[in-house]
Amino acid sequence: MYLNKTNLFLVISICLIFFFLSYFDVKSKEIKVIDGDTIHLDGEKIRFSGIDTPELKQTCNKNDVVIKCGIQAKELLIKIIGNNKIKCVREGKDQYKRTLAECFVNNKSISKYLVRKGYAFAYRRYSKKFIDDENFAKKNKNGLWSMNFEYPWDYRKKN
Repeated sequence: MYLNKTNLFLVISICLIFFFLSYFDVKSKEIKVIDGDTIHLDGEKIRFSGIDTPELKQTCNKNDVVIKCGIQAKELLIKIIGNNKIKCVREGKDQYKRTLAECFVNNKSISKYLVRKGYAFAYRRYSKKFIDDENFAKKNKNGLWSMNFEYPWDYRKKN
């Protein structure tokens, strides 16, 4: 009888270990911020559609001070996401096979937020969706609109 109880205890222990390991795997959502407009969500590379943010190495100038505006855009995105869950509405794939999507935190568009704060631009070449938000940021001199900057698409052409 003692041997049966020991075996039963071992079986239950092993089952509990597997349960907890699989429980945490299923429950976790892995989010990695790549730059101001790209994330990895559970291993899927997602590029925010309709906007463009400065490249990570890109700098801007404000009152003769060099500002790492690409880093600032990424940091703002990290701040917005925080510990919140992200929901993305997929819209297709781009030429680099990244998923194009508009993503939301607490039912609010991350793209709209970034553009209105002045750390992303309406990417008119591909979408007209965020033009009003960009006009708002420009009028209020939010973010990059208070600095001397180069549009990300122009920066990429040169570098």
